[in-house]
Amino acid sequence: MPVDRPTLPPVRLRPDAELARAALAAPLLARAVRLARWAGPQTRVGAGGELVDAQLGDAAEALGLPRDEEGEAYASEAWRVAVDTGLVEVHDPADGGDRADGGDGGDATGTAGPGEALPLVTRGGPQDVLALWLDGLETVFADAAAPVLDDVDALVGADGTLDFEALDWDPEAEAAFLDGVLANLYALTVAEHGAADGPVPLPALAASVIVPEDMGEPTDDVLEQVSEAMMRLDDQFRVLEPMGLVEYRPVDEDLMTEEGADEPAPADLDEEDVARYGMVRLTPLGLYGVRSRLLEAGVAAPAVGDLAERGADELLGAVGGFPQAAARAETEQWLAGREPVEAARDLLAAARGADAGSPLRRLHCQQALALVGAGAEPAVREVLDDPQLGGLARVWLAERGAADVPAPPESMIYWLAIDTIAAQLDADGDLDELQDLVEGLTGRHSGFFDEAWRVEHPSTPEVLEAMGRLHRDRQLAKDARKAAFKARSRAGS
Repeated sequence: MPVDRPTLPPVRLRPDAELARAALAAPLLARAVRLARWAGPQTRVGAGGELVDAQLGDAAEALGLPRDEEGEAYASEAWRVAVDTGLVEVHDPADGGDRADGGDGGDATGTAGPGEALPLVTRGGPQDVLALWLDGLETVFADAAAPVLDDVDALVGADGTLDFEALDWDPEAEAAFLDGVLANLYALTVAEHGAADGPVPLPALAASVIVPEDMGEPTDDVLEQVSEAMMRLDDQFRVLEPMGLVEYRPVDEDLMTEEGADEPAPADLDEEDVARYGMVRLTPLGLYGVRSRLLEAGVAAPAVGDLAERGADELLGAVGGFPQAAARAETEQWLAGREPVEAARDLLAAARGADAGSPLRRLHCQQALALVGAGAEPAVREVLDDPQLGGLARVWLAERGAADVPAPPESMIYWLAIDTIAAQLDADGDLDELQDLVEGLTGRHSGFFDEAWRVEHPSTPEVLEAMGRLHRDRQLAKDARKAAFKARSRAGS
């Protein structure tokens, strides 16, 4: 089987310019930009750079929000993002700022104004904007992973400070949990036939990080952990959504008050019932953001187009581990900047070999040549006499109705048959399609197994054993196993 396949399928990212526009349209970053433009010499901040309480109402009003507790909370959140991203610069009074006194209703220690990052919003390139957004995401992620303080008074110690030990909160574990959830959501989104076209139910996402893979029926204790994780994720996704990372339908609050006895069994839930428990999906910008976090953590998270400037050997070696649609998209980008004949020559040269991954490389070479089109014909004709590529070349030419295609020698027909099945076995394709391929070959070539065991191909024994397992005709399956034994005996002699 091929080795060194990527951990995750490649993601198809939107163009940087489109992602940058989405970043600037994210409600939280848009508010942070507005506050950066609003900030001036009279803007008073506390020791941590936070707006003093007396100015939160003005900040909310600058955002077009009501001067109430909710509006001030939005303003405080946006201000924190503005400071952390450099959209706002805090001026310490020691550096020439005027120290504020108690007249502004808080312990102000300095002022604030537009920061060095603010011009990037209008004059920076897409990558500048995306870097700004990623900085803001770090702040929001930290907020999402922070504990929810339902009863702050109970956590205040005798000295008037918060007793963090009483929270029973492990910041590293909480951040790792949220990262794990986002990684699973990312994997579901980029997987072939995954969640790319629809949201993921929150219970399923929570279960993906709680329920062990080898567990059959979850225990009551595990189900309780999943329920607790759902409630925590409900809070966290509400925090992450305004940054444009996810689209989220929260858990229906009515579920919290409904009697458990009235709840239907999971198998009886229809789509609307499932949606009441929360639905989440990564936005295109969210895919970009989570991938950036994965790469920073050292996870192999390829993107379509990564191989566009690499050699044909790297392309064919990598796309063997890609889903079909991603492999085609990657190959199209690789071909886009190359002249057809030279691209075809490079692909055919990279397809040669007798190593374990070579059959799959030849399969993807054939698929890539189909995308090159008629321009590849001169290069294909050059390998008609090649023992490894001649069969592939004849198939390619015949499919295009080319003239003067020489008939293959019998040895090449059997070699190509073994190579094709070896490639399909490595590709982990559809079992029914593979069975049809096996039975089609034996049906077209009477006495197939009498000759196949002699084929000089490194995968001959394994392919014949697989044909013995796959063929639905008992006698032919038996013939395949006998042929596999002969092939192994011949290889060992």
